[in-house]
Amino acid sequence: MFNWFEHRLELDRAGASSNLRPMEGLRGIAVFLVFLVHCMTFTMPWWEPYPALTAVADQMHSMGNVGVDLFFVLSGFLIYGAVISKPQPFKTFIQRRARRIYPAFTAVFVIYLALSGLSPALSKIPTEPTAAALYIAENYLLLPGLFPIEPMIAVAWSLSYEFFYYLMVPLLIGVLSLRGYGRARRVGLFLGLGLVLALVFATFGGPVRLLMFIAGILLFEAFPTRFCQRLGSGAGATALALSLAVAMAPAPGPRLQALKFVVLGALFFVLCLSAFRRRESRLARVLSWTPLRWLGNMSYSYYLIHGLALQVAVKVLAHVLPAPAHSAWLFFALPPVFFAVSLVPSLILFLLVERPFSLVPAAKRQAPAAHPHPSPNSVLPGLVADAKENSTS
Repeated sequence: MFNWFEHRLELDRAGASSNLRPMEGLRGIAVFLVFLVHCMTFTMPWWEPYPALTAVADQMHSMGNVGVDLFFVLSGFLIYGAVISKPQPFKTFIQRRARRIYPAFTAVFVIYLALSGLSPALSKIPTEPTAAALYIAENYLLLPGLFPIEPMIAVAWSLSYEFFYYLMVPLLIGVLSLRGYGRARRVGLFLGLGLVLALVFATFGGPVRLLMFIAGILLFEAFPTRFCQRLGSGAGATALALSLAVAMAPAPGPRLQALKFVVLGALFFVLCLSAFRRRESRLARVLSWTPLRWLGNMSYSYYLIHGLALQVAVKVLAHVLPAPAHSAWLFFALPPVFFAVSLVPSLILFLLVERPFSLVPAAKRQAPAAHPHPSPNSVLPGLVADAKENSTS
């Protein structure tokens, strides 16, 4: 049984063409943080009798919010690397990104449509036919997020950011001929772009999370250089701890929001650089833990459907143990149980839809001979090549 799961959940390839295993682990951490957001949200009625537990739940909710930001940094790194390293037709690139996103998204989208029909009182779809058709089309085209449209699938707002980034990066690289720039010139350009966007967001507000993609771009440019070469496990672990602390810090108003995401981008830059550079380090080994990487490999499927699984679990709990239950021990018992429950539909979606329709072309490639500790320069080309199939939103 273990070998069966290993064959289907293990997407890593050995040697120079492998994904960075710590990156898979970071995806696992990112999606677990997202789980915390929804777990704390849906179970809050059970903690309301306990002010201390409610405060802890609020802080866990805040920490979990940066899971999507970590995904954006990783996506910024992979997608920019794939496009800057090798010219490719724009149409081909977008088709590959659509193939990566839409199979699993379509499956969950159909489930939500069916549930909306079965439970009209809980449906977000307007009752007027024209408005309903427009709302469904807007959601399927991944418009909620950057546009003020309520997403039918709550977490799908982030896919709007992702697809906007997919559209803009190849256009930006092509229009400005960035492949002809030196690395220092590209870094200067993106630092300047990040500064301008941060100032705009600080003044007027806006989609400030786009700054996370720029952090990923700068990460790609820094990866093969000697920049911050001595960053080790301590620096990476400290950056992760500080990012969670920053997530819990209140940031009212656009100025503090912009500052918060600039700091988060810098911390995730340090975390990823320290983890990716030294694959034999303690941090890299922790992030390469097999269950964590497997969660990372199925993170897109988990991201899409775990919220629905949690809502069902909460409804069952409400029948068995109505809130407030006055049982503080539930605070420690429910999250592990709910996480285990949410893994089941996520695994089914991954095995039946995401893997065969989005990942199999990459997973079937013949693995070359393994190299125990390849250098950043040897890992980078294969990492970029695999990004087209394996990056997860």
